[in-house]
Order: sequence, then structure tokens, then C-alpha cells
Amino acid sequence: MQIGIVGLGRMGGNIARRLMRAGHECVVLDANPKAAETLAGEGAVASSAAADLVGKLSGSPRVIWLMLPSGAITEAAVWEYAALLAPGDILIDGGNTYYKDDVRRSGELAKRGIHYLDIGTSGGVWGLERGYCMMIGGDAGAVAAIDPILVALAPGIGTIPLTLDREGRDPRVEQGYLHAGPAGAGHFVKMIHNGIEYGMMQAMAEGFDILRHRGDASLPEAERFDLNMGDIAEVWRRGSVVTSWLLDLSAQALARDEKLEHFSGNVADSGEGRWTIEAAIEEAVPADVLAAALFTRFRSRQEHTFAEKMLSAMRLGFGGHVEPK
Repeated sequence: MQIGIVGLGRMGGNIARRLMRAGHECVVLDANPKAAETLAGEGAVASSAAADLVGKLSGSPRVIWLMLPSGAITEAAVWEYAALLAPGDILIDGGNTYYKDDVRRSGELAKRGIHYLDIGTSGGVWGLERGYCMMIGGDAGAVAAIDPILVALAPGIGTIPLTLDREGRDPRVEQGYLHAGPAGAGHFVKMIHNGIEYGMMQAMAEGFDILRHRGDASLPEAERFDLNMGDIAEVWRRGSVVTSWLLDLSAQALARDEKLEHFSGNVADSGEGRWTIEAAIEEAVPADVLAAALFTRFRSRQEHTFAEKMLSAMRLGFGGHVEPK
């Protein structure tokens, strides 16, 4: 299948690579021409501008996947490409867009006959090898039309055991992708996913901070323990209840630098945590842990603890997020 991919950063470039490995043709574009040239050397078709990319797409429907920073950049791109597409074509936003923007865009594009899909995409810098977990909002027919793309990007069942009593349910979710509902539903589910991620990361980071301080001179001497954080993370990976990818990343970071001296602890938030709390307020749903995790990220920019260095280490591990200077 042929697809245009706009935005070849940490995830966009690897999305193109994974699709090409599966035999799909990718027409690519990035603000940095060298990024497109690099992928062209790997088998993609480079383009120089929006009109050039659309012109190189053949067949029907034409499919374009935007993998750009949320906000003004994506908003401008949506309407730039919409002006070049025809009824029946499919425009995908795979970034972390606010779901209410998806609802608005979908309604406006539907008047032109253009299908808009919001695909919340999780996998970070590891997606090329591991695959991408995808949460999709939009018209069911458009989702079905791009199923070959979704199958190629998804992780697949792999070694994860099947869940019992799922007979008669959507088998696609076992492959790692979900049609969550109408426009906005995909990014809404991804937004809550990221909000939960905040809470899980915070709990893990605080736990390791408590472990680290067990050797403090302020404690009774007999109750002080000089604990090896890297070894604790590693043993927890082996059959414990808290086993997770975040723990894998933590163990890797601690094995390299147990004191995490290469991290300042200045932890950014990319928007989804705030939007999750806003949704909780709209729905009058208590979200104590998620709110606390978000506020801790705010505090991290004023003072830094070992827990915040753990958060930075995990963010670098799964998403390639570099601390602000």
C-alpha cells in the first residue's frame, strides 16, 4: 500500500522504515530535507513540498499520515493537505493532538468528503523493532481501508499470552491496535494512557528514591541499608508484580549510572497529563494520583530529587526525550 508520511522525527522516520520493511511504499517529507533524503536512500520516495508529496501519491484513496508536534504546526498542516486532497482521501494525525481539535477537524473535513483519522501512537523510539500500539478514532470504513498499514505497524501478538474469555471480541486489539470510536476517541484514549503513564512513572521513581535514602546517616545505624538500585531493578524484572517496560528502562538506566548523575531531574510534560486532568474535572472523576504526578513535574523544574532523575531517565529511554537545557 502507498502512504505519504509528513514529519520524520523520532517516530515518523521509524514508522516509514517499519512500513517499508513490510513492503509498503512511503512518500516522505520533512522540514529538514536531509531527513527525507536519508529515507530515500533506504527505499522511500522523497518529496520537496506538500503539493509534491500529494502529486506522487497514486490510486484511491490517497492516504497521508502527519507525525508532527501537536498544536499550531499540526493544525496548519491539516488544512494545507486538506486543500490538496479529494473526496474519499484519508488524512491521519498520528501525533498527540488534543482530542477536541480532532472532533472539530473531522466535522469540517467531512463537509469536503475527506476522512480524518486520529491515531494515538505509542512506542517511542523503540517502535521500529517493537511495533506501535495504536488507538484510532474516526470512520470505520476509513480505518478498514488502511488496515494493511495498521497491521504492519502494530506489534502483533508476539509472546504475550492471550487473555481468557475474549471470544467474539475485536481480534485487532490482540495485535496491538484498536478502533476506539468516532473522531477524537483515538487521541482521547492515548491521552488517558499518557496520564496513567505519568502516575506509574512517578510511583516507580518515588519508590527508588526511598530505597536510595535508606542508607542516610539520619537513620538508626542498625536500620541503614546500602542498597544497590540497579540490582533491585533487575531482580524486580524477574517475575515480580511490578514488572513492566518502564521497569526495564529503569534497570537499564541504573546499570549504566546508578546515581543518575547525567540527569538534572528537570522533567517536562508534553500536554497529555494536563488534558487528562482537565477531562477528569469535566467528568467529576477523582484522579488523585495522576494529578499529583503532573504537579510533581511542575515542581521538578524548581528543585531536583533522585525521583525526578529517575523520571528523566525513563523518558529518555522510551521516547528519546532529552532534558531541557
